[in-house]
Amino acid sequence: MATTTKPAHQKELFGHPTGLYILFMTEMWERFSYYGMRGILVLYLTAQTRGDNPGLGWLDGEALSLYGWYTMLVYVASIPGGIIADKIIGQKRAVMIGGFLLVAGHGILSIELMWAFYSGLGLIIAGVGMLKPNISTLVGGLYKQGDERRDKGFSIFYIGINTGAALAALVVAWVADTWGWHAGFGLAAIGMVLGQVIYLSGQKYLVTVGNKPKEIVADFDNVSIKDIFTKQFSTKIPLLVTFLLAVSSSIVAWYYIENQKVAYIVFFLFLSMVVGMMVTIYGDLRSQIEKDRYLVLLLSFIIVIVFWGAFEQAGGLMNLYAENRTDRFLFGYEIPAAAFQFFNPFYIIIFAVPVANFWMWWKHRGKEASSLFKMANGVIIMGLGFVFMVFASMQYETLGKSALYWLALAYLFHTIGELCASPVALSFITKLAPIRYGALMMGVYFAATGLGNKVAGLIGESASEAGELNIFAGITIFCVIFGLLVIAVLKPLKRLTHGAEEDERAITD
Repeated sequence: MATTTKPAHQKELFGHPTGLYILFMTEMWERFSYYGMRGILVLYLTAQTRGDNPGLGWLDGEALSLYGWYTMLVYVASIPGGIIADKIIGQKRAVMIGGFLLVAGHGILSIELMWAFYSGLGLIIAGVGMLKPNISTLVGGLYKQGDERRDKGFSIFYIGINTGAALAALVVAWVADTWGWHAGFGLAAIGMVLGQVIYLSGQKYLVTVGNKPKEIVADFDNVSIKDIFTKQFSTKIPLLVTFLLAVSSSIVAWYYIENQKVAYIVFFLFLSMVVGMMVTIYGDLRSQIEKDRYLVLLLSFIIVIVFWGAFEQAGGLMNLYAENRTDRFLFGYEIPAAAFQFFNPFYIIIFAVPVANFWMWWKHRGKEASSLFKMANGVIIMGLGFVFMVFASMQYETLGKSALYWLALAYLFHTIGELCASPVALSFITKLAPIRYGALMMGVYFAATGLGNKVAGLIGESASEAGELNIFAGITIFCVIFGLLVIAVLKPLKRLTHGAEEDERAITD
């Protein structure tokens, strides 16, 4: 009797397409390289130029400023990265190109020269921009529409992300502490090489996904960025908003910002373009329901900015606090400061399922469990994590060092807040975004996340004058008040969504 062998792209492993595990391993090593480098970046910048492990000797404010620009651009680069993949080369090739850029960027960072440092950062920004938004699309493409395994597949993929981040926090931190910062950067490059080798060797399992797009026939529901810009600069109100914001913000940057004037002018011009684009889209929406939902969507972007503006102190100000203010000795061994970045991905692996199950149980009891409610509570819980940093700062002022358990507790609350807010934010945006602008709204989400990272850098910079205690207390108060305000206006906000989430229910065969 003749037997047929399935082609590689149809084969499965543990009940899922084999391609899922190729992408799992690729993303795990990509996140290993990214978070490994991110964990030691600020510490390298601020390390003394002389000593056992010399760095660049920058001031804390200077280092946190660069950290803010870098992490912002990593997310903003996802916008052109997604467009290039969707319109020109396809997601599969975009991920491959992004991988090569990351290998080059991390490798160049291991060279102890300033040109290599800035070139490496630029290549990493471009590489993450090409890889990050597109590899998730490949995961989704492995499953047919309506395949009940899709959500579980993404959960497996998410575990890969956090496994890579957790490994990086421990291994890269230890290597950088033992053999020097550039050895840590080099190890991040090796991790990316492994990811790229796995991705290239697994192409036979990805034959049907992420291929070069075919010629798309223009239709009424397909709006290009060119169309939006044309309307933005030919319609009175959007043009006026863009112009006034661009001029006023540039004047403020020129006269009131002492350092990096040109960079901030470019930054403000970009924000003015984005705001003008948002006004243009609002005017182009066809129904009042779309317009109402769009207003709620804009609020969700503000929540995203607030959340990441506070949360991303992890790689900046809190990283420096671990280095300079924390008693890191445990059983006679001094833990490298960058190793504290391990807590967040470790907690995610432990608490992701319990937190998701809690919200499901809460909803089934008839309690409020809308996306806005979860996001607001996520901001509050994450903000309360900074209470432990307030206690740490008070202990430091009294004893000259603070205990490491304060950081462990702070990261625990930050992670619980992240699990409440972050997973639902992107899903909520897909529910509210006008169909014609769905892809663009994903780009705006990445831009909002990037802006939050820049805000985090600005907040960290101010700690050199205001002091860590005041900064941590201020973040706590602001996040709690902001979250409570969102909850206070939850009912009118839900009315504006016109039941976007009310039809959700358990689907059984």
